[in-house]
Amino acid sequence: MRSCLRRAAFLLAAIVGYAEVAGGASLTADRLLLLVPDNRSLTGPDVDLWTDAASEEGLHLVAMHDSEFARPLFARPSAAGVILPDTIHQKTSDAFVAAIRQFVAGGGKLMLVYDAGALSLEGRYALGRSRLSDLAGVNYCLYDTLREKTIQWSGVGGAASAVRELGIPPGKYYPIDDRSIANAKASSGAGGLEVRLRSYKYGDLKYPSFVTSGNYAGKVLLRSEAGIVAGEHSYAKGTVLFVNLPLAYLKSNTDGLMLHVFLQYFAEHMLALPHLMAVPDGIGGLVLNWHIDSNAAIRPLEELRSWRPLQEQGPYSIHATAGPDDTAFGDHRGFDVEHNPLSQQLIREYVRQGSQVGSHGGWLHDYFSSHVDSGNPKDLEPLLVSNKAALEQVTGKPVVEYSAPSGNQPPWVTEWLESHGFLAYYYTGNMGMGPTQGYRNGLREGQRLWSFPILQLDRAASFEEMKSEGYSSKEILDWLDAVAEFAADLRTVRLVYFHPPGILPYKKVVLRWLETTGRLRKAGKFRWYTMAALATFLNARKQVDWQVSPEGRGIKLAATHPQDLEHQSWWFPAARFSELRIVHGSAKIVREEGGWLVVAGSGNHLELEAELVP
Repeated sequence: MRSCLRRAAFLLAAIVGYAEVAGGASLTADRLLLLVPDNRSLTGPDVDLWTDAASEEGLHLVAMHDSEFARPLFARPSAAGVILPDTIHQKTSDAFVAAIRQFVAGGGKLMLVYDAGALSLEGRYALGRSRLSDLAGVNYCLYDTLREKTIQWSGVGGAASAVRELGIPPGKYYPIDDRSIANAKASSGAGGLEVRLRSYKYGDLKYPSFVTSGNYAGKVLLRSEAGIVAGEHSYAKGTVLFVNLPLAYLKSNTDGLMLHVFLQYFAEHMLALPHLMAVPDGIGGLVLNWHIDSNAAIRPLEELRSWRPLQEQGPYSIHATAGPDDTAFGDHRGFDVEHNPLSQQLIREYVRQGSQVGSHGGWLHDYFSSHVDSGNPKDLEPLLVSNKAALEQVTGKPVVEYSAPSGNQPPWVTEWLESHGFLAYYYTGNMGMGPTQGYRNGLREGQRLWSFPILQLDRAASFEEMKSEGYSSKEILDWLDAVAEFAADLRTVRLVYFHPPGILPYKKVVLRWLETTGRLRKAGKFRWYTMAALATFLNARKQVDWQVSPEGRGIKLAATHPQDLEHQSWWFPAARFSELRIVHGSAKIVREEGGWLVVAGSGNHLELEAELVP
């Protein structure tokens, strides 16, 4: 017994010492620690999805066993913040709970997620409430009183200002009283407007969370009928971001938005960490993805030639189903790239304008869509091959982009794309996110292949759906403008898609929207991107090797690349950094509102120093 007590006391002392480092000297470190129980591996999909997400957000996250985190003082690990993840860290000892509490009390920053530490090592809930309720700032895991109702599925929302601060795109959230986006934008200045997270086609997006009780003294980010869903509050000298959502479970099942937004919030808003940006030169923008399903698109495509602002901007990602048929073999309703001279002419015009032509399914749009889930892949693969080959014959270029008819993208199609040199595909999973290498059924899909989730306006994504759902032209324009400004302001990329027949009734809306994108382009804040161009950039970005180390009164960033760092960029929040200077290599430093943008020039080595705010 005495031996156990001595070990526990030593563990607490180690964590207290580490907390002092994390609360002060952690300002010279940028890595995040993901704590993993000692009996679990530091590799594998359940850990990789966290490190992959952090890498996509431009952050350094390291998985570490509990015992290594709490090891003796002479070997303390340094970190800017610590994450206690859901799913893999449900069971935790009382000693480790006490150690985490002492870490935060000493000045540490903790991201506490959902069921982390909810169970004892024997697999039981604590009496009354979670042992980590004081850290969370609210009572949860109320199994003694609620039993099977301890966790509740319900709609999630919050103040519009908080939802925007989390980096959730417009349309993924929506006013709960069905006021227009225009009214929402006008009213949200005071920060009091309540909005809901919404699901494409189905309305309120429902998530599981622990029912909470008691007053929450911190900053509420999201709430639901069950109580507090996310919030930030102080605990002694430290701070805790409590996220009452199963982030890892959601990401592993094609809903990664929440994990990504909370990682970014923790790193930027709470820790003010520098991060490697996911867009070339730090300039955000949109992918406009055209879907050409059949010969019904030919007349609309001819009309779109006269929409001068549309032709002058771009480039775009234009995807076609290339075969002669649509619903059934022999119906002659297809775009027929091989034999229709007008279809060939249109495709070649897009290539000359710099747009990227991609495959929209396999040869027959409706037939492929209706069979791709239930048919034999060996019978359907030749349709994918024919579609790709026909477009390559007309364009003279490799086809490396793909979009699934009706959004039907079973895993076998993704595997086929990866094995046939594709770089990117549009996706109806992970909605609201930027380009991502997603997970499905707990496993990562592809190594060089990037999915581009679509954006939604509440229940709709295409113009046809917006019409059938009854959204007004003004509401659609307000959403499109908000999306462009979102991408520019947050220096990120999102995808919007349309069908040529469906866009025609909205000419005035689209031309007004293009005035906004044109203004943002002229200001140097916005670009149109193609999926292929971004996927190529993101694959090159994965090869950037960069580290942050203490240097004088600040930090030193050193970055290398096997070929060239050009167009790679970093963001340094003004809340933490007062001055930046280049030590070695070529780069441009731009002082922006809220921070510093560093854009690397040509060369494969860059070093810079950043002075900390006193």
